[in-house]
Amino acid sequence: MVTQSTIPQFHLYGENVDDKAFNLIHIESIRDRSRPLKWTIAPHSHRYLHQVMVVRYGQGVMSVEDRDMPFEGPCLMFLTPTIVHGFQFDPTIEGYVLTFSEDVARSLFGEQTAKNWLDALETSLQIHMSDDDDMARIYDLVEDIYDEMSMAREGHRVAMRALLMLFIVSVARRARSRMQFNKVMLRRVDSTVKRLRDQIEERFRSTRKVGDYAAVLNMTADRLNEHCKKVAGVTAGHLIRQRVITEAKRQLIFTDLAITEIAYDLNFSDPSHFSRFFRRYTEFTPQQFRDHNASS
Repeated sequence: MVTQSTIPQFHLYGENVDDKAFNLIHIESIRDRSRPLKWTIAPHSHRYLHQVMVVRYGQGVMSVEDRDMPFEGPCLMFLTPTIVHGFQFDPTIEGYVLTFSEDVARSLFGEQTAKNWLDALETSLQIHMSDDDDMARIYDLVEDIYDEMSMAREGHRVAMRALLMLFIVSVARRARSRMQFNKVMLRRVDSTVKRLRDQIEERFRSTRKVGDYAAVLNMTADRLNEHCKKVAGVTAGHLIRQRVITEAKRQLIFTDLAITEIAYDLNFSDPSHFSRFFRRYTEFTPQQFRDHNASS
């Protein structure tokens, strides 16, 4: 069993955590990532990223928290933010790891629908796929995403978002189908962090104090912060602030709302307070962030 304090937390594997990660869709070959590391991915976690391993051929062992789980392709494996995981791959492995930040699904589907789809994935750890039409469709989608990212043709970001939407729907349908027949293995999710994230999602516009969330969870603020730090690598206050920043970024990029309107929508007392808050945690003013993303 691994000890939480010894587990590194990464952006993508081996890269420093990026609290400014937003609107991220990334895909890479499992072979390309694991071969230079002698087919071993040491236990680690990701702070804000969802990952889906799409294995077409080959086998290995996935370590999740305190469990070692053999797998053999074709199969799908789902990894949610903060869960500790690692892999030992056989050199015959063929497949992809698809990574996306939490905000992407919300912007694609809307808040509640995204939560429903992601919940279906969250309860699924590993699903074996027969080599059938479903697997062929899913694999075609990830290869299309890989091609779009690799070739970076005009409109590739829009195409990747559309393909990711189809991918999430396809795999969530499969996960739900398997759950109905009790063929899915349930993952261990830290219930306190999950409840906190759910509460933040409902109340982040109006509630910023850790103590208010702690009260709902029947904990003290200090105990909640300590628990989150141990499990997720950050305090509860950080999770609250990060959700506000994510929403601000989304509105700056995907809407034409004035910065003043965004500030009031997020319940800041005045736009200057919002600007100072945003700059403190992103190193950009809201206008700089909007201009930068409009030109990229």
